[in-house]
Amino acid sequence: SSAGTLVVSFIGLETQELEIKPVMKVVLHSDAEVLDEVVVTAYGTATKGTFTGSASVMKADKIEKRQVSNITNALAGAVAGVQIQSSNGQPGEDAKVRIRGVGSINAGTEPLYVVDGMPFDGDLSSLNTQDIESMTVLKDAASTALYGARGANGIIMITTKKGASGKARVNFDAKWGANSRAVTNYDVIDSPNQYMELAYQSLKNAGLYNLGYDDAAAHAYANSTIFKNASGGVGYQVYTLPEGEGMFTTDGRVNPNAKLGYSDGTYYYTPDDWEKEMFKNKLRQEYNLSVSGGNDRATFYFSLGYLDDQGVIDGSGFKRYSGRLNGDYKVNDWLKVGANVAYNFTNSRYPGEQQNTASSANAFYIANFAAPIYPLYVRDANGNIMTNNGRKVYDYGDGQSTNQSRSFMSISNPAGDLIYNKTEYLMDIINANWYAQITPIKGLTLTARYGLHIDNTRYNDLGNAYMGQTASYGGTATQEHMRTFGFDQQYVANYNFSIDDVHHIDLTAGYDGYNMEKTDFYGYGTNLYNPESYYLGNTIDNWQLGGVKNEYATHGIFARVNYSYNDKYIGNVSYRRDASSRFAPDHRWGDFWAASVAWRISEEAFMEDVEWVNQLKLKASFGQQGNDDILMGDLTTKNYYPYIDQYRISGANGVYSDGVLYYKGNPDLTWETSTSYNVGVDFSLFKNKLTGTLEYFGRKSSDMLYNLPTAGSLGYTSMPVNVGSMTNSGFEMDFTYNIIQNKNVTWDVNFNATFIKNKINELHENLNGRLIDGTRIYEEGESMYRMYLVEYAGVDETTGEALYWTADKDEKGNIIGRKKTTDYVDAQNYRIATDDMMPTVYGGIGTSVTAYGFDASISLSYQLGGEIYDSGYAVTMHGGYQRGGTAWNKDILNAWTPTNTRTDVPRLDAEDRYTNSASTRFLTSSNYLNINNITVGYTLPKSWTQKMQIVKLRIYFTADNLGFISARKGLDPRQSYTSATTALYTPIRTISGGINLTF
Repeated sequence: SSAGTLVVSFIGLETQELEIKPVMKVVLHSDAEVLDEVVVTAYGTATKGTFTGSASVMKADKIEKRQVSNITNALAGAVAGVQIQSSNGQPGEDAKVRIRGVGSINAGTEPLYVVDGMPFDGDLSSLNTQDIESMTVLKDAASTALYGARGANGIIMITTKKGASGKARVNFDAKWGANSRAVTNYDVIDSPNQYMELAYQSLKNAGLYNLGYDDAAAHAYANSTIFKNASGGVGYQVYTLPEGEGMFTTDGRVNPNAKLGYSDGTYYYTPDDWEKEMFKNKLRQEYNLSVSGGNDRATFYFSLGYLDDQGVIDGSGFKRYSGRLNGDYKVNDWLKVGANVAYNFTNSRYPGEQQNTASSANAFYIANFAAPIYPLYVRDANGNIMTNNGRKVYDYGDGQSTNQSRSFMSISNPAGDLIYNKTEYLMDIINANWYAQITPIKGLTLTARYGLHIDNTRYNDLGNAYMGQTASYGGTATQEHMRTFGFDQQYVANYNFSIDDVHHIDLTAGYDGYNMEKTDFYGYGTNLYNPESYYLGNTIDNWQLGGVKNEYATHGIFARVNYSYNDKYIGNVSYRRDASSRFAPDHRWGDFWAASVAWRISEEAFMEDVEWVNQLKLKASFGQQGNDDILMGDLTTKNYYPYIDQYRISGANGVYSDGVLYYKGNPDLTWETSTSYNVGVDFSLFKNKLTGTLEYFGRKSSDMLYNLPTAGSLGYTSMPVNVGSMTNSGFEMDFTYNIIQNKNVTWDVNFNATFIKNKINELHENLNGRLIDGTRIYEEGESMYRMYLVEYAGVDETTGEALYWTADKDEKGNIIGRKKTTDYVDAQNYRIATDDMMPTVYGGIGTSVTAYGFDASISLSYQLGGEIYDSGYAVTMHGGYQRGGTAWNKDILNAWTPTNTRTDVPRLDAEDRYTNSASTRFLTSSNYLNINNITVGYTLPKSWTQKMQIVKLRIYFTADNLGFISARKGLDPRQSYTSATTALYTPIRTISGGINLTF
């Protein structure tokens, strides 16, 4: 009764001492020093305070806000050191994840994904983001070395949700929204009249400057050529002209008597808006139900999910049905068992031509680059859209759909293909792992864990028999069955103990073996009996069959020692011996290791009075890993047997030929070695209001896996070798600041930035320090991200021709300087290397606030300081040569004319073949800022929900890819480090509303 002070404490929260009052409300705040954040590491976990490596964690609360059908897209801007590149906006497709740069030229650069402790080679779109508890990105050798062969490019540890002891909880989340294009087309000319006048200018200039015509003859030439399918003409007449009159007046304007729309007596031709017709806002809906609970012996987590993520073009979309059951059971004091099984069925409607800029079925290429003068549909003489068995008839511009043929991409109409063709990937995917853990004595655990991945994918493709290219074959059918079987087995022993409560030792040793088998069987046929069926039995002509099997295995033994003195001085040493089936037996094994140390300065006695420092830790690591992931010459297909010669079987009528060599193997090929270091500081200041990390890192890849070009006379054009080295180095910063923290309001801001440089140290000795591959140049001492281009020098003010820099020579042919020339062919002999095109810095910014039941957050990603070649823009800045009917960017309005001589845009000229050829003219800043996500929600007061027996009810609004800013409308520098175009499936913007219910 005499007590005047009440002490309130709880594990992980700051202790509060308060004066006793009749009515008290006590708010406890997190104490980062007492309960440190847990970091998921290789074959175990660690607290952030004692962790010596480099890692970043993205938790469920941030993951769940992102409306993505593939988890890789959720990482954009969220993690320091991680950059996301995506040239494919098709729902369900992976983004390219780059952790601290790219360490190889011809080998794989993707990180290793580890799901619940098991390496994962499956389709990432099969993972339901709502089932993920956290994603931990391991970035340095100390963090990744124990995974050996596949961890050289970093590791992303994915931990799925588990149940917890206590009353069972049911959670239901539903969201509905709309998908639309997040990056629109370039700012192109959309007026038919204006486009035709530019085409006239191009044709007239061709007559004046190349064909020797006077003004009157050039005018007549333009009028007579404009509707031809050649020489810069558009190939379609879509204007009705009075008898005897031309399309243009002598001043280059469209004849005021010309009427848009033309009938040849059979068909009527009028322009359609291809972009509006092909790109549409589509539905996105997602539903997730989970039940979790348990007691002191057993826990469980069960979930069901459904996602329908429709693409922005017809025939495109992604559906996923997912289920997961995760359970743990403590059999007795020394035995614990558990299993985590997930099944997913996905239907990916993915017309793959959208990633091929040379394909006539690419909707993004055709719609973005077609002139605004072409019909999309076939119309009868009265202007009505024609039908065939109730189907709209599309104009393929081939002279067969109608009586006219198009200059731009004839025989193409993706709008028709996307509706009447059918492409789908049907996937049954099982991901499962089981474990048994024995604790025979205190501190010692023995764990056996088995992981299984099965992916049965069926690919079906129907080329319609009604119209377009496939109709000429009577329709086409393709069927393919791909099966991936992966099995991983791990046996790990861990023993941790303490000496005098000061020396803490953690010993880990184990074996990890992974076997993967991929089989593929495919068939193709033409001439369909039933035009709606893609089954091969429905075809009668041109049968083609094939099949292949690939196997891959890695086996490794590993050990790790963690030592901590009073949680103040910490050390770590790890070793792994790895074998990969990709190498010949004599070169199969590699030895990799890492070591790291940390000093928790804040635990020192001399820091006791420094109250504004809550935690301060210095850390450093160094280690080596291997990379076996060499690719084929296309730099996309994995090569599972690069150490042997590979042939294609050929022959006929029961007689085999000797086979065709298509890949020259190298039995001496061995591991690419990645040596990395990391030095950093972790801190928490001002009563944990400011937390962050500063790190300096470097990674050197040596004995790089590389497909060395060879003389074609040898019978092959390249062979795999270990050669050269490359270095990535840089600096990371990651900060979170708690602006406000009280009982009603919490407001945090976060910021991360990564500065990185790439350098090629050494190439093959036969290359003499330099390799030129098309428009790319690889040179010792320089970044691998440079282009080799003709240098643009502006426009000749007298003639309007494009100028380029070339060599200036004396009478003896010696180069004495440089000069400007209109001869592009000559300038090609004196191309220059660009500066490093990689961005100087990239990262993310975000803030979140909760107040009185309301919550709001925003996250952004950015990139600064690089350059990119805007190939799409180059297409729209053509002069007319072999580009009749191709769209023009509005910047073309600044082209040279006799009255506009001071410009950097050359004259329009249908006979000038080099006007928009590859040069430094089309290098553009790659800076961008993207609003990744905005979420706003309201959680109903508990006083309301408890009456309904509801634990939590939240209503929210969320938007992904809401706004994007780059140097030019239509430019998306996120596609790659070197080039970009709108002729690819562009990213999707999603705006949704949802409800989250827990009871």
